[in-house]
Order: sequence, then structure tokens, then C-alpha cells
Amino acid sequence: MASKKGEKTISLAAVLDLNEASALRGTLIGLRGSNVAIDASGVERIGTLCVQVIMAAAKTWDEDKLSFTFSKVSDAFQKTMQVIGVDISHLLAKEIRQ
Repeated sequence: MASKKGEKTISLAAVLDLNEASALRGTLIGLRGSNVAIDASGVERIGTLCVQVIMAAAKTWDEDKLSFTFSKVSDAFQKTMQVIGVDISHLLAKEIRQ
């Protein structure tokens, strides 16, 4: 996927649990002001606290009128989001939308 001007890409950890939430928040805060593409292809497990961090970031980027997308998502990531009722379809890159 061609990256947009000024876009930063981050890869999420395989396990996004309570211990990872603070680090994820810090990483995202450090990227504020830039367009962000998230690679969630390696995610094996994600907890609700990390989902909240990600969705809060998505809202912040939307309010800042910047791009916040998922360039890749694992099946585990997508299924967990569906199970807990979080719709990320509007955040998926065009290339991976179903």
C-alpha cells in the first residue's frame, strides 16, 4: 500500500492485553499530528482496554481531521472486534475492505 504524505505506520504487538495498553497509548500519543496506518496483521489476542485505546485514538484523529486506518488486520483481531461489537469497517484501508 502506498503511504500517504506524512503517514506513520505502526505494527501492533501479538498480544494486546492490560500490560500493553499503556505502551500503546504512549505510542499513539507520540504519533498525534500525523496520518497513521496500523498494521494489526500480527495480533493474536486483544483485550477490551486496548480496543478502547485504539477507538479513542481513532476518534481523536477524526476530530483532528487526519487519517487513521488499519492497513492490515489479522483474523483474530477482526473477529474479536466483531464479537465485542466494535465496527472498524470505516477504518479499514480500501484494499482490505470486504
